[in-house]
Amino acid sequence: MRFDVLTLFPDYFDAALIGVTGRAFRELGHQLNVHNLRAFADNAYGRVDDTPFGGGPGMVLCPNVLKDALESVPVVEPRRVVHFSPAAPPLTHAKVLELTAFSQLELICTRYEGVDQRAIELYVDEEYSVGEAVLSGGELPALFLIDAVCRWLPNVLGNQESAEQDSFVNGLLDHLHYTRPEVFEGVPVPEVLKSGNHAAIAHWRMRESMALTKKIRPDLWRVYLNDKLKELSRQEQWLAWQVEYPEDWGREKPKGWRWV
Repeated sequence: MRFDVLTLFPDYFDAALIGVTGRAFRELGHQLNVHNLRAFADNAYGRVDDTPFGGGPGMVLCPNVLKDALESVPVVEPRRVVHFSPAAPPLTHAKVLELTAFSQLELICTRYEGVDQRAIELYVDEEYSVGEAVLSGGELPALFLIDAVCRWLPNVLGNQESAEQDSFVNGLLDHLHYTRPEVFEGVPVPEVLKSGNHAAIAHWRMRESMALTKKIRPDLWRVYLNDKLKELSRQEQWLAWQVEYPEDWGREKPKGWRWV
């Protein structure tokens, strides 16, 4: 995959050359190309933005600058042009998987008040945020996206099961994790994890994953029950029932539950 990043601060993307993403670019033939937007200024001062029409604080990236920058990038189809904005929907796991199908992602990182809306409508395919937080620019969200996408490219992770067991992959948050020492500050590791019984461990992990999702992300839990329930095995349905109704075993089954 080819990533092309358009930014006012190219040095941010040195961070993408370490760790998992670094392996993708150093060893596996994926490309990261960073383009400085100031190179496309049409004045001697390197100025690429201007004050907004109608007044107000901040500066807006000029549309001709973005147009020229995008036209300078070699196109590899299929591609997607992405802009980052706090007003956009959040990037999700499902969207990350969709983006892995493209050969090229062009990531536009703007600052201050963003970019002229006409440029967004003409050149941008999708906009994303990283949640309900306003950042100084799109560089950190772009790094966020690069890392998330690279994890799903073939052979980037040493063990692909690491990605397949991540939070959100099956609609749930990941289960809790423990390592040595067996007792830390008086708190022991759950006994089942030391039992060597792989079926019992899998059972415990699934239940913990369900319980954690219900507690921390009840919105995801409701979606999981509504969308995934019929796909679950009998044992997984039983675990979901226990998590949903831990203190009321005698109540009538809600619609959609095949058995209890």
